[in-house]
Amino acid sequence: MRWRAIRVEARKLLALGVPVAITQLGAMTLGVVDTIMVGHVGVLELDAAALGNLWLLGTMILGIGTIFGMDPLVSQAHGSGDRRTVALTLQRGILIALACSIPIGASWLLTGTALRSFGQEAALADAAHEYVVLQIPSLAFFFVFNAIRQWLQGRGIVGPALWVVLLANVFNVVANWVLIFGHLGMPALGLEGAAIATASTRVFQCVALVIWVRALRLHQGGWIPWSREALDPRGLSVVLRLGIPIGIQYGLEVWAFQAATLLAGRLGEIPLAAHVIALNLASLTFMVPLGMSIGTATRVGNLVGAGKRRDAQRAAYVGLGMGAAVMTLAAAAFITLRDLLPAAFTDDVETRMLAASILPIAAAFQLFDGTQAVGAGVLRGMGATRPAALINLVGFYVLALPIAWWLGFHQALGVRGVWWGLCLGLASVAAALVLYVRVRGPAHAVAVGVFDR
Repeated sequence: MRWRAIRVEARKLLALGVPVAITQLGAMTLGVVDTIMVGHVGVLELDAAALGNLWLLGTMILGIGTIFGMDPLVSQAHGSGDRRTVALTLQRGILIALACSIPIGASWLLTGTALRSFGQEAALADAAHEYVVLQIPSLAFFFVFNAIRQWLQGRGIVGPALWVVLLANVFNVVANWVLIFGHLGMPALGLEGAAIATASTRVFQCVALVIWVRALRLHQGGWIPWSREALDPRGLSVVLRLGIPIGIQYGLEVWAFQAATLLAGRLGEIPLAAHVIALNLASLTFMVPLGMSIGTATRVGNLVGAGKRRDAQRAAYVGLGMGAAVMTLAAAAFITLRDLLPAAFTDDVETRMLAASILPIAAAFQLFDGTQAVGAGVLRGMGATRPAALINLVGFYVLALPIAWWLGFHQALGVRGVWWGLCLGLASVAAALVLYVRVRGPAHAVAVGVFDR
């Protein structure tokens, strides 16, 4: 009976997690396609787009995480049958999404100044600044799209966002082709065209998802007319209280990897190139446990909201096991294909050899990364968002980065030392999250989503 329950739970998590993983992979592909197509314009444009995207991600992640504060509220309210709270949470999520776009959009106006302060050449910083600033009008659309997506996922509806992101990838390729290179009667705008295409794609995603929801009447059972209740400070504060720690948690993780890239850059061009290759491969495989993380958060939240805490605890363990299992396969691929995978990125033999020497370390990194991703999802489904932020702070900034610096520069391990530091930091984060789930997991959770009855 126990194994049957585990199999049933695994199928439910896969039904939620696989479409979300594909959605995340599709979202990641948008940036990859932009980089590839801009690379055919020139080296300056390629570098400017890469730097601009670095600043975009480093700032947007705070808003994305804050919007994810909707997750436990929607999933738990849906599990308890509280449709009114589900609807109000979406409305408050949209308001918070719009509010987040103001300070983050303002930070985009400082792109050039920030990049110059990090030692980037003035011409490159100015080009990146123009690339980022042109995308400001699309920021609110992007955040609203994420709010609607989280509202759907919390109710177990994962298909619409998947199809919209896939369509957005087609739209993005066509828009880039037209605007970057000048087709269909349009002038060739180069880097500016890429920025406009990316901004247009974000608007397309938001509008398409709204139309999809309305056309299929997916709002039924999760929507009420707008009213002043959406502005209730108490309700808004609940979303923010849960979301801000998620934003900080995500920010700490993203900034840590960006800091590691800066460390690799100080070691030279070849170590930096090898680091980027390994990081791109790791980021690609990470989309799978990230999907499992979001699926597990939804499943745990639904069960906690329904008062089925023992089932929620089992879902947490199954999710952790599946995340680790998937990344074990990825780790095996990194080890067995370590000489072949870097060849897809570069023809430089020295870079390929160094990247191949990093991949076995990245294999261990993968196992811990998958576990911590799902563990964070469990805590998010419970509504326990602050512990994950604290664990990330300690794991990345007290352990990972200092160890990476020490091993890379003082123990002469170079970029391999940087990766060992990241690996050890992630191991500590994964261990702490698993321990938290074991001791204070969903079996002990108190529902946070029913606050508007």
